[in-house]
This record gives sequence, C-alpha cells and structure tokens, in this order.
Amino acid sequence: MAIGAVCMIFFTPIDIRPLSTTNITSAFYGYGGIEMADVRLTPLLKLLLAFILSSTLVPQHNFAIGINGKQAGKYRRITGPLQGDLILSNGKIHTMNEGGDVVSVIGIKDGVIVYVGENQTEALDKFDNAPSVIDLEGHTATPGLIDCHNHIVLLGNRPGYHTPLENAYSIDDVLGTYQSRADEIPQGSFITTIGGFHPNQFSERRLPTLEELDQAVPGHPVFVSYSFAGPATTNSLGKAFFESLAEPPLIGANGSISSGENNGKALLALRKQLTFEDRKRGVHDAMEYAATVGVTTHLDQGGFPATGTPSDGAAHEDLYAMHLPWLSVYDEEAGIIRLRINFLHMDDSIEVSTLQQRLLNTFKFFGNDMLRTGGIGEFVTTDYAGGPFFNEAASRVAKAGWRLEVHSLTGTDFQTQIQAFESVNANNSVEDLRWVIAHVPQITLEYLQRLKKIGGGVNLSGWQYLAGVGPQAGPPFKDILASEIPAGIGADGMQIAPLNPWIHAYYATTGKNALGQQINPGQQISRQELLHLYTRANQWFLGGADEQLLGSLEVGRLGDIVVLNNDYFTIPDEELKELRSILTVVGGSVVYDEGILGS
Repeated sequence: MAIGAVCMIFFTPIDIRPLSTTNITSAFYGYGGIEMADVRLTPLLKLLLAFILSSTLVPQHNFAIGINGKQAGKYRRITGPLQGDLILSNGKIHTMNEGGDVVSVIGIKDGVIVYVGENQTEALDKFDNAPSVIDLEGHTATPGLIDCHNHIVLLGNRPGYHTPLENAYSIDDVLGTYQSRADEIPQGSFITTIGGFHPNQFSERRLPTLEELDQAVPGHPVFVSYSFAGPATTNSLGKAFFESLAEPPLIGANGSISSGENNGKALLALRKQLTFEDRKRGVHDAMEYAATVGVTTHLDQGGFPATGTPSDGAAHEDLYAMHLPWLSVYDEEAGIIRLRINFLHMDDSIEVSTLQQRLLNTFKFFGNDMLRTGGIGEFVTTDYAGGPFFNEAASRVAKAGWRLEVHSLTGTDFQTQIQAFESVNANNSVEDLRWVIAHVPQITLEYLQRLKKIGGGVNLSGWQYLAGVGPQAGPPFKDILASEIPAGIGADGMQIAPLNPWIHAYYATTGKNALGQQINPGQQISRQELLHLYTRANQWFLGGADEQLLGSLEVGRLGDIVVLNNDYFTIPDEELKELRSILTVVGGSVVYDEGILGS
C-alpha cells in the first residue's frame, strides 16, 4: 500500500501540492521508492505515520537515496534549501583537502563550491549573477565541523529556555549568561540548563546558590542540573514552583536539589509543561547554538526510552516523537545545520522486536542534504557489552546491511563487542558496513587491529574533560591514530560532555581536564590532527552521499565554512576553549554572523 493511501485511510486533512525535493518529512518517511513529497503532513500526522512505518509496512532494504536528485558519486543527491551564492576572500582558509592547502578565496554557487584559490576575480567569473562578497580580514576559516557522535536532538527537546553553560568558567560567568538570556525571553519563563557542563569548570567548583540566582534573574524561575541526573539547584521562583507539585522534590534552603529522584521529579514537572511549539523553539535554539561554535553537521545518536517517571534523566525522551519538532522545522525550510539520525534501541529480549521493525521499515541514509537517516546506535540492546540479545541484534543488523554503532566505556566491554562483531562477520560480512565503537577510553592496540580487520572504526570524544581523572583517562588518541583504523571525533554532548568542539580540541591536544590536571599523558595529538578528525576524517562516519560532499573545501562539495574569532593553530592552549565562530556558512548561506566582518 502506498504511503499516500495509508494517509488517506487513516488521516485527514491532507494538503496535496506539487512535488518538492525539500519536503523533508517526505524524504524521512519515504517508502519503497514511492514518491511521498506530494503530501503535507501535520505534526500529529507525522507522529501517527511514524508509528505506522515502524510497525506495519513490508520489508524494504534496497532503495535509491532520494528522488529527483543530483548524482554524488554512486549516490543520488537530494538538495536542501540552503543554496546561496557567496565569495569569501582575504582569509586563511584551511581547506582540509588531501594536500592540506590553505587559500585566501573561496566561491560558492547554488550552495556548492565552484572556486578554491587566490584570485577573487577568477572566483567572480564562476557566477552568472553577482554573489555576496565578504572580506574575512585575515581571519582563519575551516570547513564546517562534523560531529559524528552527539545528542543534539535531545538538546532541542529540553524544557524551559535552555541555556548552555559549557563556556562559563565562574559563577559570575553563569550569572551573566543567565542575565543575557533573561533579556531575550518572556518575563516569568523558566531558564534551564540540563547537562553539558560540570562545576569543575567553575573557579568556585560549585553550582550557583538560590540567593545568587535570585539576584541575577529575579523575574525568572531557574533550574540548573548537570550530568544525567543532577544534582541541581534552583532559585526562589523555581523552588516555589517545584514545592507546589503534588509530589515535590526535596529542596534545600540554598536551592540545592539532590541527584536521582529529586532531580528527576523537578525535570519531569518541567517536561510536562512542554508543548510542540516549545520543542520547535528549542530546536531553533539548539541549531543556533551549534552554529555559534562552528558545528554544521551532526550525527545524532538518540536517547534512552522515556518512562514518564522521576527515574528519567537528561538523556531520556520519547524515541518515537523526539524527532518530530526537528522534522517540522526542516519541513518549513528553517533548518540551519545538517542533521543525520541514528536510531537507538534498547531491546531486552531475544526477539529484539523494536529493532526488527526498524530494519524492516526504515530507510538508512535517506533524506536530503539537510536531513538524512543514518544507522543503528549508539545502543542496540540492554546487554550493550555483548550477550544473547546483543548477538542476535548484531546478526540481524548485518543481514539487513545496516551500519551499527555501540559505545565502550570500560576496559572490557570493547573486547566482548568486537568478539561479537567477529562472530557475526563469519556468517554475514560486515566489512563494508563500517561498524563503529564509540568513546573507547581504554581500547587496546590488539582490539583496534581486530576491529580494523573487519572494516570497523572508532569515534573518539573528549568527554573525560569535565570530570575525568587519571592516571590514564583516555581515549588513547595517539595510539589510535598510529593504528590507522578509521577514526573520527564526536562531542557526545550535551549530557555528560560539552557540545563545543573547541573544548574537546583542548582536551585532545593537552590531555588536561577542567581542573587543569593532566589525565591522559602521552596521548596528546596535534591541532592539525584534531581538526582532521573533526572534518575530513569524519566523512567516513557519515558515508553515503555525504562522504563526497562534506568535510573538506573542494570544488563540487557543499559550501559549509566556519570563520573563527582567533587563529586556532597559533593561540595558547588555554585560549582554545575560547574559540568560537564569528561567521558560519551552510550551503553558501550565512546562518550565523557576529557582525565583526564587513563586506
């Protein structure tokens, strides 16, 4: 049965309109090669259709990447709405191409790079109509960064007016950040920060108090929680709200809220207030924040299934609805970053029923330049380190020809995971599927080689920066690069790690945590190597059409560029954490401009 027929039978109204290659919902929920772009889906329709697609449709595994697309290598490319005409000149533009070229001029036409070199006049010759021209005034620029492992979809679904604190280094910084946020939002609305930071990064090594928050933002309730499940703090308005609940959390006189159940009660109460429009606003905020730190492409790794109880933490969400506000924003052609979506599963039986339906009825690498599905991960079963459920799930993923990503945090889990991969590979080759193990703080050279032999890779993270301790916190960056296994980097933000890539750059190149302690001795890598991980190397983790389009600045690739406030390659180590974008370009369109550069 065609999707259009499914919609007609189950839902009304439907707005029939001309075929469009930018109807992202259609691409995301496409079925069996049938064009779906003539149906306009309401948010409710999207939600119900998602359930239908995950449970009732016939198996489909082989399909075109899209419809009415352009060729990108062997893949069909579906263009997105960001297709600007732009020339950037007078910069130090690190192309991250195979030769490591640094140029001063780059030209982007219809969102695609048409010129890379030194001559603005030659660049202008590539255009039929006059493009916008921006003088970079000698600033350093890089390709738009790719984060191959994060949780930005969760960030977009945060309750309240979420406000990142990963760039604050004192209580005064926190209070100033909140004061600035209060100036932008409606009076009386909740200011929240949920994950992505740690008191270790503040000079005072603590959270702000109720009194300090009252003085900074007297007109707004505040909820500040770190890690997965707190602890947290609030102010007087927040305390009054939480204590009015039928089952209130315990709150100290200074605003403190303990981790676990009390933190969960407060978070659940805030989540119950969320509307779909609130979530869409959160999506816009998450996109805008990502643009300010220069991350233009994100491979999201999902979240834990929500229970709707105080046991839920920062990483829990409704896995069947969390993408819908994002889809709505993209469907309105308002997306300003590129999103790639992995699907997390936590099956706890040998039938692996939710995974099985995903493999039967969802399309991998399906969508357009702005939004595309990915693989399975970063969990597939509850016995994540290996066991009967894990082995069954991995076998089914291999048979379906999907990519799989799992994560490793201990000195033994990667061993059992790779052993399971090898067992699956003996019966169904995974050597071309690019299976991935993430984080790998304690992985060994032996197991790196074993994973490499079956076509796998590892993605790394500086998540230990916030609260990691020595003597060898990992990951072993230097050893991993020496092994020549495919390796990239993902922030794992924003629960137990920052999203800001420059903080991860600091950790990878210095080995120091937020307290300034050396916790990863002998495993530091160079700044060039780190930037390679965040750009060209991360192409491998995207795969498909993206591999030919993102990660380096070359003619024929998409025009995603970040212009930095300082020279990444020459500033002192401590200033790496202060790097940010002053101009972010996606598809030749300026999506963030701090207003420093002239034209």
